[in-house]
Amino acid sequence: MEVKILTQHYDKPEYQSLEGYKKYEGYQQLKKALTLKPEAITEMVKQAGLRGRGGAGFPAGVKWGFLPNNGKKRYLICNADEGEPGTFKDRAMMDRAPHQLIEGMIISAFAINSPKSYIYIRGEYFESKRIVEKAIKEAYAANLLGDNILGSGFSHHMDIYSGAGAYICGEETGLISSLEGKKGQPKLKPPFPAIEGYLAHPTIVNNVETLAAVTIIIRDGVEGYRKYGTEKSPGTKLFSVSGNVVKPGNYEIPLGTPLKDVIFNLCGGLKQGRKLKAVIPGGSSAPVLNEEEAMSVNMDYEDLADKGSMLGSGAIIVIDDSNSMVELLQVLMHFYHHESCGQCTPCREGTGWLSKLSNSILEGSASLNDVKLLEKVANHMKGKTICALSDAAAFPVLSFVSKFKEEFISAATANVALQFQSKNGQSYKRG
Repeated sequence: MEVKILTQHYDKPEYQSLEGYKKYEGYQQLKKALTLKPEAITEMVKQAGLRGRGGAGFPAGVKWGFLPNNGKKRYLICNADEGEPGTFKDRAMMDRAPHQLIEGMIISAFAINSPKSYIYIRGEYFESKRIVEKAIKEAYAANLLGDNILGSGFSHHMDIYSGAGAYICGEETGLISSLEGKKGQPKLKPPFPAIEGYLAHPTIVNNVETLAAVTIIIRDGVEGYRKYGTEKSPGTKLFSVSGNVVKPGNYEIPLGTPLKDVIFNLCGGLKQGRKLKAVIPGGSSAPVLNEEEAMSVNMDYEDLADKGSMLGSGAIIVIDDSNSMVELLQVLMHFYHHESCGQCTPCREGTGWLSKLSNSILEGSASLNDVKLLEKVANHMKGKTICALSDAAAFPVLSFVSKFKEEFISAATANVALQFQSKNGQSYKRG
């Protein structure tokens, strides 16, 4: 079931160095790409159907095609911020195969005619940053970066930039604001970054896995890449599996693989005596699936959308019957409240309300009306803000409460036997 295309050599420590990477055909695709016309590479990526692996799933080649021919300098930015709870695949890719990413970025930069790129890396990824910095230096020393790369006439320079650990800087315009030295807050779109991005120049922002996959498309061609996956979701993808499974970890599988096969075959199933309760299929912002939905869904963009959820960043969080959905939601809402940048009122105030309400229900100091209020607040947050953080908080609330309402009612009902304050400040017992 596991198909190792990108991760074929990740088990070899030498693959991290330039010398080791070259032993396994490293940078051969760059040499090949530099003999092609840039627009031909863009067309290959478009025809291969490569979709953004960071969360949105937008077709990469189509995004590249939005760049205007206005004579302005173009930038390429690799989004290595990876802040979505449950996601840890990009870290593994940078730690095990930094040159695979760099090669994919140089090819992509050549395709879009960009002389400069940045890798925006998550602030907590100290070791990954060290590894990638070393790899960039190796690439410069080998004339794989810099002026007149391999005598091709194409010049490209690359730098790494460390974020400060803010979740919102995983959003592309928030990332660009941070890179520009401003507060890491998202910007209104349009204009989209492809038209007006970093320093008001045309800018492409792609995820680590997306850019690394470009090397595979050059190597295997469009048909070779489309050999795996589905018609609308071609290729393989890395999934980070965590939670209550025997063997958590990163797995590369063809898109369209049944989720039940991932959990019960690849990951060894649940711990002994436990029963599957729910699955978050695409990172903490994805609507949760109940057991029945999880057992029938395939891991591709379309099938998950049909089930009312999304593929997101590919972070699969498995939940068994030992977990409280009320407690899990409280943890998520605390996170989103903490990470809201505060720019938009529905998000700034709404995430605070969701955190307080879910905490009250968990502590037994809420009422039945508070369960309804939780849903009401979440509904008022959807689609009302500049970026998707507000939706990222609202979607889990609505799916958790609607699919596991009995747990929330039970927790809130426990409040009936608890104290409440009278108007004169005295405490009473109810029930």
